[in-house]
Amino acid sequence: QVQLEEFGGGSVEAGGSLTLSCVVSGYSHSDYCMGWFLQAPGKEREGVAGIASDGTTAYADGVKGRFTISIDNAKNTLYLQMNSLKPEDTAVYYCAVRRVTIAAMEPADFAYWGQGTQVTVSS
Repeated sequence: QVQLEEFGGGSVEAGGSLTLSCVVSGYSHSDYCMGWFLQAPGKEREGVAGIASDGTTAYADGVKGRFTISIDNAKNTLYLQMNSLKPEDTAVYYCAVRRVTIAAMEPADFAYWGQGTQVTVSS
């Protein structure tokens, strides 16, 4: 059974930084795409960043240059380094995994999800 669990959410002032972690267990395939997604109140879930098993990455336009996705395969852990945070980054952040070797960020294509972690950025 594939399980994902996010860590690292919290409250920060605008301009600050946070690092999210996502520990994955039960995923036994060598090919993957892992992604970070956010869902703000009253809005649909949307992709933030994705990373594939071949090392390629993709980012939403609004986070390019501010967020960095990375993975430590030895620790089965996905990370999202978030810098220069803005109030509009406030949302619940989720990690997810799917079996494909492209850095995709379409939520509907991902089969396995974590429970989410809240990120709140105050102005």
